[in-house]
Amino acid sequence: MTICTNPRTQSVSRDIGGRKLTIETGWMAKQAAGCAVVSYGETVVMSTVVDGGERDMGFFPLTVDYREKTFAAGKIPGGFFKREGRPTTKEILAMRLTDRSVRPMFADGYQNEVQIMSSVLSFDQENEPEILSMIASFAALHLSAIPFEGPMGAVRLGWVDGNVLINPTHTILQDSSNRLDLTMAATGDAIAMVEAGAGELPEAEVLKALRAGHEVCRTICEMCDELRSLVEAPEKLEVPAPEEDSESLDKVRQILDDAQIRQALLTQGKHDRYAAKEALLEQVLATVPEGEESEEADALRDRLKKAFSKTCNDTERQMILEGVRTDGRDTKTVRPIDIQVGLLPRSHGSVLFTRGETQALVTSTLGSTDDEQFLDGLREETMKNRFYLHYNFPPFSVGEARPIRGTSRREYGHGALAERAIRPMLPEHEDFPYTLRIVSDILESNGSSSMASVCGGSLSLMDAGVPMKKAVAGIAMGLVMEGERYVILSDILGSEDHYGDMDFKVAGTDEGITALQMDIKIKGLADSILEEAMNQALQGRLHILGKMQEALDGPRQRLSAYAPINMSVKVPPSKLGFLIGPKGANIRKLQEDFGVNVNILDDDGLVQVSGKPQEQVEACIQMIRDQTKEITVGTRYKGKVTSVKPFGCFVDLGGGQEGMCHISELAEERINEVTDVCDVGDEVEVVVVSVDPQGKVRLSRRVALLPEDEIAAAIEGAQRPSGGRGPGRGGNFRDRDRGDRRGGGRYEDRGDRRGGGDRDRGRGRDDFRRDRRNRDDFRGDRDRDRDRDRDRDRRGRDEYRRERRDRQRGEGY
Repeated sequence: MTICTNPRTQSVSRDIGGRKLTIETGWMAKQAAGCAVVSYGETVVMSTVVDGGERDMGFFPLTVDYREKTFAAGKIPGGFFKREGRPTTKEILAMRLTDRSVRPMFADGYQNEVQIMSSVLSFDQENEPEILSMIASFAALHLSAIPFEGPMGAVRLGWVDGNVLINPTHTILQDSSNRLDLTMAATGDAIAMVEAGAGELPEAEVLKALRAGHEVCRTICEMCDELRSLVEAPEKLEVPAPEEDSESLDKVRQILDDAQIRQALLTQGKHDRYAAKEALLEQVLATVPEGEESEEADALRDRLKKAFSKTCNDTERQMILEGVRTDGRDTKTVRPIDIQVGLLPRSHGSVLFTRGETQALVTSTLGSTDDEQFLDGLREETMKNRFYLHYNFPPFSVGEARPIRGTSRREYGHGALAERAIRPMLPEHEDFPYTLRIVSDILESNGSSSMASVCGGSLSLMDAGVPMKKAVAGIAMGLVMEGERYVILSDILGSEDHYGDMDFKVAGTDEGITALQMDIKIKGLADSILEEAMNQALQGRLHILGKMQEALDGPRQRLSAYAPINMSVKVPPSKLGFLIGPKGANIRKLQEDFGVNVNILDDDGLVQVSGKPQEQVEACIQMIRDQTKEITVGTRYKGKVTSVKPFGCFVDLGGGQEGMCHISELAEERINEVTDVCDVGDEVEVVVVSVDPQGKVRLSRRVALLPEDEIAAAIEGAQRPSGGRGPGRGGNFRDRDRGDRRGGGRYEDRGDRRGGGDRDRGRGRDDFRRDRRNRDDFRGDRDRDRDRDRDRDRRGRDEYRRERRDRQRGEGY
């Protein structure tokens, strides 16, 4: 689907994953250095790239922005301003996907500021826009003059019943049968970036998915090349390769020999190692004449610092290729692990996880439905998140002092990775109805604090008593590659991440992978190296899981004493309105009376009660059961009389529900006043004789006094509007013994009418007259009520409302 019909528009299309993928360019955003619009189904994303000119910033100034405009889904933003604001977590994570993919792919020496901006223009609720934004960004870069060493492609993968799914729809991704959600980017030759969550998927199956995804990426690379040829794209900028300052390097080598540098690098302890390197740097800088503060002297110092850093970098890489790491380990050994569980007395779950010089204090908190996170975006429905992990990386963790300016993109990314790793092993919400929050505060960092957060998060949940399916551990793998030589490293240090060529994080259980994240600094990674890295990561993960089991071999048998008690009850959906009450009055009263939180989870009648102590939660649950129980005809109750009226009395049936017993149903014989049988506070036994569509309940004390074998017929008779009753009291039996009609009627024994009235016509007519008299009395009461209404301002408001409520209740029966 080409969305722009202008004749200058050029497009290419391919069938990918059973749908048509189209990339177009040529008419929209023509002043950008490159623009591409990608369509898939009815989801459309536009990406632009701009070369902002050279910036001397000491690093490559690349900025990636991704925004989901709500008009794309036919929605208006919420909030007071009705305008999109700061990026959401979902948008930030999408930015990182593109940034991590393209950053290594620019020509060496290129230092111009580059800005990539992606906007979702249309969203069909099924085809996810993040992948399309990656493809559009890659295509825009490839179409521009920016020295991007593409093309690149991106794809999202699922896995169901052994089959790899290409760009699965949202429905499939959310289905319980899907065990993989993997996003990858690749060139035609090698994989460049991987981000994945999985449901204990074996390494072999993940590799199978990666290979299938790479084929799709190759197809997209061909599309980008074809589109570039169609539009006659500008030639790529030629960037001169950065010249190596051989003079400064030689000078450093003259001052320091290889043994000195190696000795400094092998110093144990991160800060001691830094101090040893700093001492060597001082020796190098001491060669600059003292007291010379000219610009040339400053420039010389800068060159010597860069040369010294490169020398240390090259030496460390060479040592690793020789099998020697700076902390003395071999390539597969995991650093010493220390675990302290239950560290904080009032936290629901806590653990201090230390691996080498990386330390994470991880806590878990259990909450109720009120603590769920609402995710509002392009989706038609507002999503609820019942589990979230927050990762914090304070500057003191690396011995620095710097301003705190909110959560960084890196913190969002590391938190999302750890959350993705743990989520598949959580209990089902129906079995464990809690909202879960993990906070990982990094106290020390020297390599893979995100994987420490995975280990600590899993342990803290088990310490809180969460019935985890299995423990989850993670490990970060590294790579140093020179030509055909390479070494894969387990549990990398910070320097090995910085100077190395790969940061490959793998998390999972003893049976399979639950999360992956791979970033590389080279132009791509061969499939065989990736397979070897995954197998080596498995051995490291099993070692860490063993250490975790020594500290805590399973979830605690009981929840923390400070955790709330969450219990659920199912009520009839038709009773939800009654449970809530007018403007929420009933549900508020339950919360105030029992000191708990009451939440209706869905329209099917699932209600959650949260609080403590447990006795109060259970008492509230019982009250809800009583309030919402289905009252059925024939059910027998023993309840107290709550009020007495001329037409009958009201009886409490429990849980705030009550029914009305008409005066004619209070006794077998006729009574003149309700108080002749009962009064307020008396306990009476009644049987339900009818429940109308509005839920109003009619009761009968008379029926409750009958023998069991007569009750069914008596109930049937009592349900008639005429007030007909069981045997001997009207209903189907009302014509018995009515006497002679004196004119040849159908019945023989009706007796003398005596001036138009039947003699001894039976109780049915007496009942009818009495009911009519009661109704007339009630109408008279109603007329008198109207008169009293005129004078209601002279009485208290509460009295007036009470009389009106009683009157309405009587009319309803």
